[in-house]
Amino acid sequence: MRFDIVTIFPDFFCGPLDHGIVKRAQGAGLVEIRVQDLREFTHDRHRTVDDRPFGGGEGMVLKPEPLFEAVEHLLGPAADSVRADLRVRPAPDGQTHRSAPTTAIVLLSASGKLFRQETARRFAQLDRIILLCGRYEGVDERVAEHLATDELSIGDFVLSGGELAAALVVDAVTRLLPGALGNEDSTANESFSACSDDLQVATSLEAVSPQPSAFSPAIQSPVPSPQSLVPSPGILDYPHYTRPADFRGWKVPDVLISGNHAEVAKWRRKMALAKTLRNRPELLSGGGLSNHDLALLNEVRKANHS
Repeated sequence: MRFDIVTIFPDFFCGPLDHGIVKRAQGAGLVEIRVQDLREFTHDRHRTVDDRPFGGGEGMVLKPEPLFEAVEHLLGPAADSVRADLRVRPAPDGQTHRSAPTTAIVLLSASGKLFRQETARRFAQLDRIILLCGRYEGVDERVAEHLATDELSIGDFVLSGGELAAALVVDAVTRLLPGALGNEDSTANESFSACSDDLQVATSLEAVSPQPSAFSPAIQSPVPSPQSLVPSPGILDYPHYTRPADFRGWKVPDVLISGNHAEVAKWRRKMALAKTLRNRPELLSGGGLSNHDLALLNEVRKANHS
């Protein structure tokens, strides 16, 4: 298996991947790990990888161009086909069968689906994994929508960047590869093993999570209070966008360029709820949502079924 880690801090990985099972697996030729400096895919003298968020707000957002170019450099002509979760291929009997993908492009993000042991088990069946390490306030949402095959979080907390998360994914997947452990039974009887009832329930939730869909930015509900616009512990962050406003035909939502701060605030709250429903639906069952949130969530659910 080959891991490609795309980061603005390539030296970060000089230590975490040079020990234990991961080091032995590399020495035995079971895995190949390459670290790619994202700044190599910039085209200005400052090697800029981030920009201010559309719609205002704190922090900076990673731009889409360097990340797209990095992945396309790594994958070559295969880049366009990898985005699909499954590839359709003809069979001798004339039927259409789906074959499992061989490559995953993973965006490490606090707004992603929870990385579980079952996810690691799925990744262990692949030939290649590209790990995109987020930084700053977030990553332009078009990376999650049009480049990554998976957007993953390693827990309900926020890190300074995706580098630690990438190292954890590499470790969790590597130890599942045949020959990586001295005793192959070590992975069969441990926390989150396949026989765990809790894991099977979690896997079912992951399998039936709604797929991304387009949502209308128009909201006819009252303007929420500033406090309600701050993501609570049970709600994921809203999508972020930065320049360019039109990237390969994927445009930044008009509301973020409108200059209407009230509409921007309402759109962000609705998109935060939509992303939570899509990636972490279990977080919405704990209560604590305002009547305004519940109304927006109802609109999101209707849009999913339309």
